[in-house]
Order: sequence, then structure tokens, then C-alpha cells
Amino acid sequence: MEELEGKYTKDGTTDISGKAAIKKNTGNWRACPYILANECCERLAYYGMSTNLVNYMKDRLHMANTTAANNVTYWSGTCYIMPLLGAFVADAYWGRYRTIATFMIIYIFGLALLSMTTCINGLKPSSCNGGDVCHPKQVQSAVVFVALYLIALGTGGIKPCVSSFGADQFDESDQSEKKSKSSFFNWFYFTINIGALIASSVLVWIQMNVGWGWGFGIPAIVMAIAVISFFSGTRLYRHQMPGGSPLTRMAQVIVSAIRKTHVEVPADKSLLHEINDNGSAIQGSPKLEHTDEFRCLDKAAVVTQRDQSKGGRVSPWRLCTVTQVEELKSVVRLLPIWATGIIFSTVYSQMSTMFVLQGNTLDPHMGPSFKIPSASLSLFDTVSVIFWVPVYDKIIVPLARRFTGRERGFTQLTRMGIGLVISVFSMLAAGILEFVRLRIVARDKLYDSKDYVSMTILWQIPQYFIVGAAEVFTFVGQLEFFYDQAPDAMRSMCSALSLTTNALGNYLSSLLVTLVIAITTMNGRLGWIPDNLNRGHLDYFYWLLAILSLVNFGVYLLIAKWYTYKKTVQTSLPHEAAP
Repeated sequence: MEELEGKYTKDGTTDISGKAAIKKNTGNWRACPYILANECCERLAYYGMSTNLVNYMKDRLHMANTTAANNVTYWSGTCYIMPLLGAFVADAYWGRYRTIATFMIIYIFGLALLSMTTCINGLKPSSCNGGDVCHPKQVQSAVVFVALYLIALGTGGIKPCVSSFGADQFDESDQSEKKSKSSFFNWFYFTINIGALIASSVLVWIQMNVGWGWGFGIPAIVMAIAVISFFSGTRLYRHQMPGGSPLTRMAQVIVSAIRKTHVEVPADKSLLHEINDNGSAIQGSPKLEHTDEFRCLDKAAVVTQRDQSKGGRVSPWRLCTVTQVEELKSVVRLLPIWATGIIFSTVYSQMSTMFVLQGNTLDPHMGPSFKIPSASLSLFDTVSVIFWVPVYDKIIVPLARRFTGRERGFTQLTRMGIGLVISVFSMLAAGILEFVRLRIVARDKLYDSKDYVSMTILWQIPQYFIVGAAEVFTFVGQLEFFYDQAPDAMRSMCSALSLTTNALGNYLSSLLVTLVIAITTMNGRLGWIPDNLNRGHLDYFYWLLAILSLVNFGVYLLIAKWYTYKKTVQTSLPHEAAP
């Protein structure tokens, strides 16, 4: 009997045919190369298309700078909102495998259509007045936007599911597989940055020097490779069953608790409602242990005399199980941790805004003829991530394990906290560089000069490199934390929630810039961030972000001390129907 139990996974996962997943034939690292290759190719396709999109809109769609920038911003924001839709569909109805497969097809259609707008007569702008100045027809512009929003829908459906699907390949009840799952998130983020590195260097060069046809055609081809890679591993994958609509379950707990506002919660928590067999009321999810936080929600699981009189026919909008209540509590506990990630994402967003503006004033020359574009220095952030992921996984974790005795080296909360501290130093590095730059401006009297400051742009490398190091701790830790602490039947939704910090970080950065400009330009002053940075104080803005990051870390420490890790009731899940 023990030999039979050891043959199958104990976390409720199944194989593609819906049968209990056999450990030696499915999942673990044997399934991950297909998932990691898929993610690398998908990110290469995404960044290869999006990195230079604003120039495409300016050159081929003949848009003004602000119009092109706003259109890219709206589209990018949609890419980070769509994961909520994809995650809901995956958790509630389709499961992660089917969701990824479906949205990948939509994705590749969008990329194919976008590439066709660059090379097929009738779709590509034909009314060009010589050179590269084009005036596309409305229908041609419309086709481009249809393609872009198909891509947004496709990438949104994939984003929250791939990392969770990869983590599903490791059985948490097996200690060796549980340890491997932590490494998976490191290498998952590593492959993302490999794709981004190739896209932001090779593909951008192709777009600017060879043509948009190849520049957008290659991402479509690469995405086709991603699709092939994903389907190639089908027979090896483990699948978690969808558990029904998580939004409905959470609403049921809230409604039930409100209905029983005046009901007392019994001191003996074993009296709260829970089903008696090994499984829980939520398909594919284990039972969760009762926790003492948010006791007002426990009212939803109190069995009243009215409930008893109805026997087993009580509406779920009146009586919920402890597991259902704890599912909602788990999400509520995640929200403060999620909120602290917004400031970190604000710091991260400076790489595409203030770092670039700062770099525009520094000397970009390398030798007599070669110039480094200021935006291309973000490559050093990618290089930093590629450097730090194996260092963290192979050196830092084993060293930390000796001192902490933990398999992962650090707790997930500790790992994210270290990243928040490192992010402070990235702002300090940027601020110090700007302080020195302004001293040189004052020394050489370059206040109104359009010449470069006599300081090489390579001095920006440390601030990019530090941001990359912070990512490895915070962003990767966040991926792992939100997967691990999310209720089993809501893992895609919680992964999608963690992705929204990127969008909110960008919005907060825009809000801060707007407020800083409004306040510092009062009474006719130039302000901290004027068009001519030589007469501004961009360093003050970096100091402000450093202070906000430090305050955010202090708040994070309080939240982390309060946080209670999710606990499941230790029973093997039954293997039921296919996902």
C-alpha cells in the first residue's frame, strides 16, 4: 500500500487524461524545459515587439510623440489588466493548461496580423511621401490596433498562468520537489530576462537597420516556436483542477457573514462548519486550518439552529465551510504585502523614464564614432538579473541555509524585504550621480549648453545593476510568495494580482512626477524636473524616492511581522476528473 501511495502525487494533480499523476512519469524538472523555453520565447516575442513600438507608431503610423507615447501606455496598461481575466478563467473553469493553450493561439494571431501590416500591400501604409514619412489610411491604423489588442489579450491570458503552471509540476508533499519549486521561480525569471536581452538588443537593431517586416516577423516566428515547445511537453505535465469561480466563493463568505452579524462565534472552533471527508468543498484544493485573524468572517461558518433545521440543504450564501472562509482570509492577508510592492515597482519604472533622461545629458561616446543610446543601458539591468539568479540559487541560498536551517535559505518575506532595501541603494546611486553631474555643470558653466556633460554615460551602470539585484530578491520572491500563499484554487488569480503592482507602480510614478512639478514650480521657479535638467534638481527626486522606499520598507517590516503563513490540513487530495 505504501509503495502504491508513493507512486502518485499527493497534491491532487492529474495527467493530461485526468488520471492520478504518476511521479516518475510526470512533472518535476522533466516537464520544466518545455515551460521555460515557452516563457523565454514568449518574452522575446513580447519585448521584441513592444520595446520599439513607440518608434513604429511615429515612423509608420505618422503619430506625434505624445500620441504615440500615450497609445503605447494605454496598450501596455491593458497588457497588465488582462491577466485578471486569464487568471479568472484558469482558476474557475478551464485550468491553466487549457487557458495557456487558448490564449497562445490568440497571441500568435495578433503577432501574425501585426507583421502582415508591415509587408502586405493594402495593410501597410502606402501613401508615403518619399523617405519614411507615411500617412496611413484609417483602416490601416485600425488593423494595427486590432493586432496589438489581440496581443494584449493573448499575453494577458498567459502571464498569470505560466509561472503557476510551472510550479504545479512540483508536489509540495515531497520535500525534494518542494525544494526544487523554489529554484524553479529563480530560473523562470532568468529565462524571462534572456528573452528580454535578445529582444532589446538584436531585434531592436533589426527593426531600425533592416526593416519592420523582419522586426515584427521574427517575434511571430519565435512565438510559433513557443507554442510548439509548450505542446511538446503535454504528456509530461501535471494539472491542477479548476475549483469554480473564486469571486463567487468570496462573495458567499461576505454575504453569509453579514447575514449573521449578530451571531456569536463559538470558542471551540471545531464547531464551525466543515465537510467531514478528506477533501474540501473546493474542487482540487485541500482543507485549510482555521486562523484567528479577521474573526468577523468566521460568522459565515457558524451553524445556527436555522441551518441545522434545514439539514444538508443550506444555501452556500448562508453557510460556508471553514476552508472557504480561510480562502478569503488568505487573500485579505496578501493585500498589504501586495501594496508594498507598488513603491518598489515605482523605483523599477525609473529605468524607462528618469534614468533615460539623466543619460541623455551624459557623454555617450565610446571611441570616435560609436554612441551608446541612453535607453539601451537597461541592458545592464537584464545582465544583472542573469548574473544574480544563478548566484542566488547556487551560492547565497546554500550559505543562508547553513545559518537559518531553512531549505530555501530565507523565508519568502525575508527575501522580498532584502530586495526592498537594495532598491533604496539604487535610488541613492542615481541621486549621487546626479549630484556629481550638477557639480560638473556648475563648474563648467553648462547651464544652458546643449553639449554633453564631461562625464561618461557608463557611470549609470551601477544604478541599473543594483535595480537588477533588487529584482532577483523582490520580484522573484513575490512570484514564489503569491503562488505559495494563495489558496490552491486561486493561484492564477493571485499571480495576476502580483502583476498589477507593475501597472500601479507606473501610475504612481506618473502621479509623483506631476505632483513634484506642480509643487516645485510654484512662484515661477523652474522646479526639480525642468526640460533643461542642467537647471533642475533631479537628484532631489531620487532622494524623495529613496525616502519613500525606506518608509515603505518600515511599513513592510510591520506587515511581515503581523503576517500569518497559510496552513493546510495534512490530508492527501483525492484524484478526480480531468481539468
